[in-house]
Amino acid sequence: MNSYTVNVATGHQMFSGTDNYIYITLIGTEQCSDKVLLDKSLYDDFESGAVDSYEVKVGQDLGQLVLVKIEKQNYWIQDAWYCRYITVKTPSGEHVEFPCYRWLVDDKNVVLRDGKARLPQDDENILVKQQRQKELEIRRMTYRWKEWQPGFPMSIDANKETELPWDIQFTTKKGISFVLNYTKAIGNLCVNKFMNMFQSSWNDLADFESIFLTIKNSNIEYVMQHWKEDSMFGYQFLNGCNPVLIEKCFKLPDKLPVTHEMVSSSLERNLTLEQELEAGNIFICDYELLDGISANSTDPNTQQYLIAPICLLYKNTQNKIVPIAIQVNQTPGKDAPIFLPSDAHYDWLLAKIWVRSSDFQIHQTVTHLLRTHLISEMFAIAMFRQLPAVHPVFKLLIPHVRFTIAINTKAREELICEGGLFDKANAIGGGGHVQIIQKVMKTLTFRSLCFPDMIRMRGMDNNEEIPKYFYRDDGYRVWEATKSFVSDVMCIYYSNDERVQGDGEIQAFVKDVSDFGMQDSDSGGFPKCLNSREELIEYLTVIVFTASAQHAAVNFGQFDWFSWIPNAPSTMRKPPPNQKGLATLSLIMESLPDRGRSCWHLGAVWALSQYQENELFLGMYPDVHFTEGRVKAAMEKFRKELAGISESIKIRDEKKRMPYYYLRPDKIPNSVAI
Repeated sequence: MNSYTVNVATGHQMFSGTDNYIYITLIGTEQCSDKVLLDKSLYDDFESGAVDSYEVKVGQDLGQLVLVKIEKQNYWIQDAWYCRYITVKTPSGEHVEFPCYRWLVDDKNVVLRDGKARLPQDDENILVKQQRQKELEIRRMTYRWKEWQPGFPMSIDANKETELPWDIQFTTKKGISFVLNYTKAIGNLCVNKFMNMFQSSWNDLADFESIFLTIKNSNIEYVMQHWKEDSMFGYQFLNGCNPVLIEKCFKLPDKLPVTHEMVSSSLERNLTLEQELEAGNIFICDYELLDGISANSTDPNTQQYLIAPICLLYKNTQNKIVPIAIQVNQTPGKDAPIFLPSDAHYDWLLAKIWVRSSDFQIHQTVTHLLRTHLISEMFAIAMFRQLPAVHPVFKLLIPHVRFTIAINTKAREELICEGGLFDKANAIGGGGHVQIIQKVMKTLTFRSLCFPDMIRMRGMDNNEEIPKYFYRDDGYRVWEATKSFVSDVMCIYYSNDERVQGDGEIQAFVKDVSDFGMQDSDSGGFPKCLNSREELIEYLTVIVFTASAQHAAVNFGQFDWFSWIPNAPSTMRKPPPNQKGLATLSLIMESLPDRGRSCWHLGAVWALSQYQENELFLGMYPDVHFTEGRVKAAMEKFRKELAGISESIKIRDEKKRMPYYYLRPDKIPNSVAI
């Protein structure tokens, strides 16, 4: 009689234990054992966080142990059990690890492979080949594509978060309701008394301070004090919440007829505007994407407005980026004056406020929602559909899609749906957010998701010409560290390009993203196949970086930059002036969000800026999907490199009035989960 010692680890999550029967079957290359009931004579078996040990007696020689089958049968109540892993000590003394990290729900079973990652072409045993295919067949039935809106990236086929497979739902029901989170945020911020005061304007800019009774930090206070300054306005294009729009401008577009005479008083080098353009000192932010997008009309009592301004910026002799001209729409003419710093104070201030409001709309819908949330979900669904748990790419990516499908499903359920919270305060709500994503998807490219390419395409890559662009500088370092880590892991399994070409599962993964996730959009250049190891490494780096660093850069600064309402109005209630000399403080106050919308906006940006409970930051991989020592060494190298980056950013930020910490690795969550 052969004796196997089986250790079963239950999850640490609340309610992850079970009172039901657990059976195990050991499957080897020669034989499989009988189904064995793991003894539950002790009442504390399978409790949360426990590791329970059992002896399994087997009469025959199983050969090499390759699979473990776990079955849960309901006893007298139905519950779910979360199994972290199973380890088996064989009669020869070998310890074999079987990672699980899955929920067993109702009378269900799961078949586990040992922890060593394998490509499909490396499987020789017929049992494991069959199990590999069966796992993917079940996954494709479970993780189905669905078009939530025409022209959007495809999403998961579920109307509610509770309809998702247990393995991708939030581990706790606490804190995942946008309605509850926003209401809680409004309570925490002590602005309850204002939240239903729609149509009620603030009297003065200083009145916005009345909604900051409890929560401030140094960045918020600095924004409140300096938001009117041109240098602060320009700084946000580099290091604010939306640092991805500014471009170097070498030739003015015809639709922006700015002349040297208009801006000469803002130029500091005794050069003409044409010469400044040639010298690379002129930049542009064009909000053309907002042109033709419908403004929110869900509230019949409040007219709301969207515009598509163009902002021209200049790098002065102090290397600061400052605005020098703003046109409030895309079509020049007598009804579209070009506002200048030399104009009357309120004319120029209101023009800048309009740009900030437009920037907020693009940030919320394109930079944040589309380019991090929806794109990450698309990669996650394809991963579940095409890569089995034994595949090294599945093991690499699974920490970086944690809760992403769940948070997006919840957003479609409560936030961006018709009548959702997005409609309450945002000018682009009420359908405009759908229109703009449909518009952007027609031109979205894979190359624009590659961080170095995205920086280079905008002409913003030279750190000597454009200093203090911390989003770029920190982003480069995190990108390179991530790419190095991905390379270290992938080179363990792919010794050459032919190994990539011969991996049918990885080819199906990228094809699923292109053909279904992106709905076979030929214009986007999303790969339909991967021909080299370098292509695979870059592709996976895009996925990991988008889900972690890029999302952190554009999400967790929202309260810092957007909580001071005049600096980031979520809506505007008056149209922009069609001639100079009309702006007054009264017009500005009537244009800015009313008290109710201000409070909903404040609650939103506070809630969205909070980390999850028990957040896992970049490089933290507590679930041991990889068991190989070489991969664990690569992880440790990655963590050390990230720690070095974090420390250097901390040292730099000690000297700054406004620290830039959004791309500090110890503040970058592994995945899109908020």
